[in-house]
Amino acid sequence: MSGETFRRVVQAIPAIVFAVFIVAEGGVVFALGCMHELYRMMRRARPIDLAGFLALAALCLTALYGTRRQFVLVLVLSLLLAFLLALVRQRRQDVSWGIAATMLGIVWIGFALAHAVLLRQLPHGGALVLDTLIGTFMTDTTAYFGGRAWGRRQLAPRISPNKTVEGLLSGIAGGTLAFWLFGLGYQHEWFHGTDRLLIGLAVACTAPLGDLFESLVKRDLGVKDTGRFFGAHGGALDRLDAVLFSIVASYYVSVAVLR
Repeated sequence: MSGETFRRVVQAIPAIVFAVFIVAEGGVVFALGCMHELYRMMRRARPIDLAGFLALAALCLTALYGTRRQFVLVLVLSLLLAFLLALVRQRRQDVSWGIAATMLGIVWIGFALAHAVLLRQLPHGGALVLDTLIGTFMTDTTAYFGGRAWGRRQLAPRISPNKTVEGLLSGIAGGTLAFWLFGLGYQHEWFHGTDRLLIGLAVACTAPLGDLFESLVKRDLGVKDTGRFFGAHGGALDRLDAVLFSIVASYYVSVAVLR
């Protein structure tokens, strides 16, 4: 096993443990960490951090006690709050960029966490969240090994030069299979094979999009890692970038196929 491969395997271990911990603790602290990392990277744009954190809390409360229609109201009020807080700043340069950066965190991270809460509230929601996290991380891991073994054609060279089409296909296959197999480990009859396959496929297809999205943001901002939450392995947002897309897909497909 090469040094790079060994590093990748070691990196996957805390990610899996991290997934289990998220299920146990609810994930709010990590979502706050992700938003903090994003706003710190975008400090030149002067995001209104308080508006982002309050909106994140409001989205979580809405997911717990409100309705999905009220998410639109939270989004509108978040924009209004960001505007009002921008007005009271002593320095008012780049207000529009600050508001835009704030809303990026709310939509990208806040809405994803809200959908994680919604997913967990479904019948057997804890198992669905855990399956989604495992499927997401296995998508990334199998994409890496598939790309190393068979990668020839670059997927998005200007965003992430090391990603290949072959790695993408390997990740989709591996993530879908991991989701499907992990569901077999449960001693229950509610999670049928076809349902596991459909949800797993949705997770495995959207996870790479989340990874590419974060890569685009980091490349635009000129940073390598979002933080040092995991030391040399990067920040919380580095570990949850794919989840921020896959958890949303998992929720809507779960609602559609599970009865």
